[in-house]
Amino acid sequence: MKPHSPGNRIAAVVAAAALLAAGCSSGGNKSSTESAPKAKMEGDKVVISAMAAADPDMNLDTNQVTTLLGDKFKIKFQFQSTTMDGGAAKEKRQIAISSGDYPDLFLLIPYVDAFTKPELQKLGKQGVAMPLEDLIKQHAPNIQKALDSNSVLKAMSTAPDGHIYALPQWSDCYHCTYPNKLWINSAWLKKLNLEMPKTTEELREVLRAFKTKDPNGNGKADEIPMTTDKQDSTLIGYLMGAFAYAPYGASNGVPSLLQLEGGKVTTPVDKPEWREGVKYIKSLYEEGLIDQASFTQNAEALQAVGNDPDAVRIGSSPVLWPGIFVQLASKDGRDKQYDPAPPLTGPTGKSYTAYNNPTSIGYTFMLTNKSSMEARVAAIKMLDYIYTDEGQIIANNGPEGVGWVKPGPDDVALDTKVKPTWKTLPSADVPKNVAWSSMGQYYVTLALRNAQTVPMDIYSEAGLERRLFEATKIYEPHVDKAKVFPEAQVWTDPSVVSELATLKTNLDSYVSQGQLAFITGSKNIDTEWDAWVKGLDGLGMKRYLELYQQAYDKNKPTS
Repeated sequence: MKPHSPGNRIAAVVAAAALLAAGCSSGGNKSSTESAPKAKMEGDKVVISAMAAADPDMNLDTNQVTTLLGDKFKIKFQFQSTTMDGGAAKEKRQIAISSGDYPDLFLLIPYVDAFTKPELQKLGKQGVAMPLEDLIKQHAPNIQKALDSNSVLKAMSTAPDGHIYALPQWSDCYHCTYPNKLWINSAWLKKLNLEMPKTTEELREVLRAFKTKDPNGNGKADEIPMTTDKQDSTLIGYLMGAFAYAPYGASNGVPSLLQLEGGKVTTPVDKPEWREGVKYIKSLYEEGLIDQASFTQNAEALQAVGNDPDAVRIGSSPVLWPGIFVQLASKDGRDKQYDPAPPLTGPTGKSYTAYNNPTSIGYTFMLTNKSSMEARVAAIKMLDYIYTDEGQIIANNGPEGVGWVKPGPDDVALDTKVKPTWKTLPSADVPKNVAWSSMGQYYVTLALRNAQTVPMDIYSEAGLERRLFEATKIYEPHVDKAKVFPEAQVWTDPSVVSELATLKTNLDSYVSQGQLAFITGSKNIDTEWDAWVKGLDGLGMKRYLELYQQAYDKNKPTS
């Protein structure tokens, strides 16, 4: 994909926003079983154009799951691929929509380019997104069963007007549910005779020792006490938990601004406790204990540091799992050095961790008004298959015998109390381009995930899932679910969608930039904090909370 100039990018986004805001479409809220364009056929297969993200090792046209599903459901896919870069992928889909040259089907990835609720409501109103509920009732019993049995999934999927314009992914991933983790080099702790830190000041002392006492033993001051990357970072969320509840949001790197206080929708970011948390993070940064590159480098740059062939250099990294910053199954075994640090306890005794709902808080399967009736039926039947355990295993891992096999008599499930039903093959033994992976994770239930065969050795590459499972047990007791705002289930009134989207964009940017400025010192937190808080009101924070309070009161979850 050719790079775009900043001017073109801004113009494209503005054009897309203008189209969405205008709501100008010839159709709106038409049933997905009503009029549709004539089907394009290739032999006995219906042609479906689809936009999807793919990594450099994936060719969706020749992917084994594409072939398998295409043959099974008589579909000839014509993919319009984007990169896995979220900015570029979202830009491409925005340009496609604003120009009117969009595909029959969007098959997106939550953490790359999923549609938001406001986007979905607008596209539904315009008639771009086709309602799915009739298709589901007639052709998708597995999806219907999931909606009927899972109240969160149903509430998230059903817009206020009663239509299902798109479906989210549901991946009941235990370790993903508690995302704000810190992975610390326990080999360095042992060498320096240090205990695993449990408080904010204990962590400071550990990071100081990592910086000054040459734990990698090469005689150079090349150790980095704490580092991360801007895409995967849980740095603010993890460290803030010792001072205030830091809500986990809908997008990687962008925390939510919302929390509940006894049924009242509030924000933690303007409170004195949040200020104290930012001051603590700033103090670590000023000492050189947090790598300056943490706020600017991408995932590839972080991996390059973690895999430095000359020395182990990373002391700790606040990310979801260690494979983000170090190569698993590395030749020198350095990936085995990292263990989870518990949620820290702060100076007033607080110790929170964030909660991430198993659903993705984003919409990834959307049929458009460009699709033929034959395409709609074939696509929803395909997705219905993916909602089965067999379909999930194949979509995520590839065909049986290629990406996974049935367990042997001595294999043990992730949940040792259940019988294992499937076993992934070592990554080195799996060819490239055999699975849809993240693109196909539509209904990964806890039962399915827990029935996966996982070795008992948590430090083996194949034992990663158990390593993360065990690590998460440290974090789960620290969540206060009474503070969790149920973003997945709460829809706002369509009349305020545009206003809310603008408020969210402006406030998210203001908070992210302001926190970074205070941490790095370009703003003085002692003299400029009050003015910064007033700036929140100037950007509409009170209105933002008011609108979400109205939405919460109108359709707050009953369970």
